[in-house]
Amino acid sequence: MKLISRTFHAWLDYMACAVLLAAPWAFKFSDSEAAMAVAVGAGSMIFFVSVMTRYEGGVFRMIPMSMHLTLDVLLGIFLIASPWLFAFHEKVKWPHLLFGVIAILAGLMTVRKSTNEASAVENI
Repeated sequence: MKLISRTFHAWLDYMACAVLLAAPWAFKFSDSEAAMAVAVGAGSMIFFVSVMTRYEGGVFRMIPMSMHLTLDVLLGIFLIASPWLFAFHEKVKWPHLLFGVIAILAGLMTVRKSTNEASAVENI
């Protein structure tokens, strides 16, 4: 069941981007280079993909929504694994786990086709 609209997903993307970019200082783990790099890298990736996606929040609209949602799920898996992959799990892990779960859920629960795309298919 797809519960998240594409418009809400776009809003969620930009909010997640902002929070992830600020997370090292907001959650006080800026002294952990690996944890900070993962959070800032993930936030930057979300911004880049969002700006490039063909959806309501996109600017350049080059990436299909299906690819965007697949990248969300893959990023979520990476964020969940990153505290152990980069050995910072003893210092900080909860922000990465939380955003990983959110990314996976958003990727799986968002409507793939816009209302216009769905209408065009029905009219064929």
